[in-house]
Amino acid sequence: MIPADMEIAKLGEFGLIDRLTHDLHPQNPSTRYGVGDDCAVLHYPDTEVLVTTDMLMEGVHFDLTYIDLKHLGYKSAMVNISDIFAMNGTPRQMTVSLAISKRFTVDDIELFYQGLRLACEKWHVDIVGGDTTSSFTGLAISITCIGDAPKDSIVYRNGAHDTDLICVSGDLGAAYMGLQLLEREKSVYYTQVDELQKKIALAQKAGDASQVARLKSQITNLTQPDFSGKEYLLQRQLQTEARGDIVERLRQAGIRPTSMMDVSDGLSSELLHICKQSHVGCRIFEKNLPIDYQTAVMAEEMEMNVTTCALNGGEDYELLFTVPIGDLDKIKEIDDIHLIGHITAEKYGKVLVTRDSQEFELVAQGWNPLK
Repeated sequence: MIPADMEIAKLGEFGLIDRLTHDLHPQNPSTRYGVGDDCAVLHYPDTEVLVTTDMLMEGVHFDLTYIDLKHLGYKSAMVNISDIFAMNGTPRQMTVSLAISKRFTVDDIELFYQGLRLACEKWHVDIVGGDTTSSFTGLAISITCIGDAPKDSIVYRNGAHDTDLICVSGDLGAAYMGLQLLEREKSVYYTQVDELQKKIALAQKAGDASQVARLKSQITNLTQPDFSGKEYLLQRQLQTEARGDIVERLRQAGIRPTSMMDVSDGLSSELLHICKQSHVGCRIFEKNLPIDYQTAVMAEEMEMNVTTCALNGGEDYELLFTVPIGDLDKIKEIDDIHLIGHITAEKYGKVLVTRDSQEFELVAQGWNPLK
């Protein structure tokens, strides 16, 4: 029996891989051979292969102060699966590479894999390989997801046309407001810790051992934040969901989007990508942006403009897509899809129409990891 807190170095790379993957069983016919050899073997005779890769770095893409490793594993898988859905494809396989620092135990990495496997099982994705190595700067995650789609079913970013309708699934801004909430509570917590540590230093200098013990106890017993009424915001930030259900509903309705992206960096950024690659303009309407009640309340509490949050927040992982105007009646019949505007000729620019009918140029202010 291997202790839960065993150091990874003692188990070794191959021991860790075997522990994490020994009971993986392929679910897809295209997976000929998975983990256990120098390469996975995949077979796609009559379909196009889709490949997407994401790298997630501790301190840049996630903060282990407020996301546990199981949720991180789930989210890491889902953001890659989402990219396959955004091409109107079906995810099939995944490779997972980790760079791990010494502060993590075998049990920690097993928790990460539990979350990863939950996401893969939800969408019938086979984990077929990867790599592990050491890190001096925290946890680094690199995931590649492989999928497929018939050649005439793949949806690119460059297919939008004048008069197409602009649609988005779900609601916008909730993940961003969940992040703001977590960051606020983290700041409050560390401010309290800093104040107590200063008092501890003074007590130690004065030789007051009982005061030092009392203050250290206060740090241990700091009150946990109250997130009641804000659960949805936390769920959207910590438990990302890929919208494969929307892709399936579109297929069942006989709708093939003319362009599509997932909303990872913010609606404004993604829509401008579509416009640039399709050589078109757009008009979207503030009144049509889908915003959850908790998102609006949190934005007001933090004195932030809720429309700005919805346009630029990112990490919603909803699907943004365009469809021919002739599909309007079909779109109206599908739950959780919202019509937010339409595509125009490129010369008319990219425009946001406010609730009071003012027009502003749409600007990309979403997430930029290189800033």
